[in-house]
Amino acid sequence: MTVREEHEVAATGPEAERLRRWRLVLGGGAADGTGCSLGASDSGMDRALEAVYGGDGHGGGSGGARGGGRPGGRSGGLGASAPHVSRWLGDIRTYFPSSVVQVMQRDAIDRLGLSSLLLEPEMLEAVEPDVHLVGTLLSLNRAMPETSRETARAVVRKVVAELEKRLAARTRSTLTGALDRSAKVNRPRHRDIDWDRTIRANLKNYLPEQGTIVPERLIGYGRAAQAVKKDVILCIDQSGSMASSVVYASVFGAVLASMRTLDTRLVVFDTSVVDLTEELDDPVDVLFGTQLGGGTDINRALAYCQSRISRPAETVVVLISDLYEGGIRQEMLKRVAAMKAAGVQFVTLLALSDEGAPSYDREHAAALAALGAPAFACTPDHFPEVMAAAIEKRPLPVPE
Repeated sequence: MTVREEHEVAATGPEAERLRRWRLVLGGGAADGTGCSLGASDSGMDRALEAVYGGDGHGGGSGGARGGGRPGGRSGGLGASAPHVSRWLGDIRTYFPSSVVQVMQRDAIDRLGLSSLLLEPEMLEAVEPDVHLVGTLLSLNRAMPETSRETARAVVRKVVAELEKRLAARTRSTLTGALDRSAKVNRPRHRDIDWDRTIRANLKNYLPEQGTIVPERLIGYGRAAQAVKKDVILCIDQSGSMASSVVYASVFGAVLASMRTLDTRLVVFDTSVVDLTEELDDPVDVLFGTQLGGGTDINRALAYCQSRISRPAETVVVLISDLYEGGIRQEMLKRVAAMKAAGVQFVTLLALSDEGAPSYDREHAAALAALGAPAFACTPDHFPEVMAAAIEKRPLPVPE
């Protein structure tokens, strides 16, 4: 019995599914060893994968599996034409779930150099929008023709709306609680006493013979009119590597600006500094006001932020940067030290994205940690807790 005949006998039930999956991974050809043929639907899926991951020099190097070349010298590609790309975008939506479609789009843009096609309105209407696509569009913003600009804004607005829906309610709820707790007073009026906190704080004063607690320390909340407003400054590195962080930070900036108990300022920088606070009511305007790419001068950005601080003890500065400083390192660290000494709560986020820890300047991160400003990557879902801790002036919940 030949190897192919053995496969055909074995290829039933779970074994058939296993061979099918290996065949799609390996891409066919004499060297894949599966002996598995594909049906019509799987063949369409195979062609869609081949276009991006077939080893033609654009989709990978040499090797035997997808992502690293194809056996037998087979090659893939979409060609530099809008009709081919448009057809492929429709195909991958047919064969794959949305999360996979977004990954394949991203790989096609990176591996096959399709960024220029995103300047065409028909292409923008065909793609599956996500945070990474928004980052790509923002990097192309200055080269975008007027005919594509409105379509691009519609794509960005859709992603922003989805992010706000996912993040806004929890952020407001978490920070409202933090603001309430930070406004507690130790000599409250009777009607403002927080009895639960007061009892806990005075358990040591329990008198068993009287069955009572002596409330030496009263804890309460100030009335809304007495609550101290907090100032928040988001200082965002807009170098190309920070694209996803810029998108998320702009959405969070709009959410924070909508809270009356926060006075929010949003500053973006490369080698220059731009204050986009006036655009905070619309994060789409904020995003199109950024210019991804270019150098980095963190010291200059922090100098600007420092000049806008009028109430250090009530201010939170959030620096979002991979810390690859192109300015004056020692001056940057001196500014952070001066702000912290004045009472500013200083937070350094190496990234605000779903990807985890990015590439970053470890020497600068260690220097900031030595100043009491630990630098760490933060997912969007974790950001409200980080901000709440900063507002309450308690240790930051640094992810492991």
